[in-house]
Amino acid sequence: MKVDIARMTSGASPTGFAEALTGQGGQVRWQVLDDPTSRSGKVIAETSRDTADYRFPLCIYQDFNRDNVTVATRFKPVAGEVDRAGGIIVRAVDANNYYVARANALEDNVRLYKVVDGVRRQIAGSNLEVATGAWHALTVRIANDDIEVWFNNFRVIKLRDQSLSGPGRVGLWTKADSLTHFAEFAINP
Repeated sequence: MKVDIARMTSGASPTGFAEALTGQGGQVRWQVLDDPTSRSGKVIAETSRDTADYRFPLCIYQDFNRDNVTVATRFKPVAGEVDRAGGIIVRAVDANNYYVARANALEDNVRLYKVVDGVRRQIAGSNLEVATGAWHALTVRIANDDIEVWFNNFRVIKLRDQSLSGPGRVGLWTKADSLTHFAEFAINP
């Protein structure tokens, strides 16, 4: 199932998603923006630009709640002084319990974290170039305890983890003042 961002209204909140926040800082603001460099001409972005460091804005898709899933997005890191990251959440029970795979253009790496009771802990990572202003592909596959993360069509993380089991929602993720454009969002149960 592919979320049709092209049909969403520019300037509005993304249709079918709910905003949430892990950590601290001000209110989250996810919007649909025009971006002629994306395939559809529109993107989803968190636009508040709050600089609180332990701040993770979530955009949670409401019409999905399963344990095993593949989620893919195309994203472009645009700006951010504290951070310049974008990611995918899976098995989200709420704003404080989920897995997140994220790529960071300031740090040039891809990381997999588990967030349990609001505490983020890194499980695995890979150091590689994440260019600002360029489109990248990010995919997370989770089946039972097996998790894989793909970046630009290369598998960069593969492991087993039992921290979060059972069904959950999926969605988009950023950190602090990251301005990241998400152009596609596909879910395959």
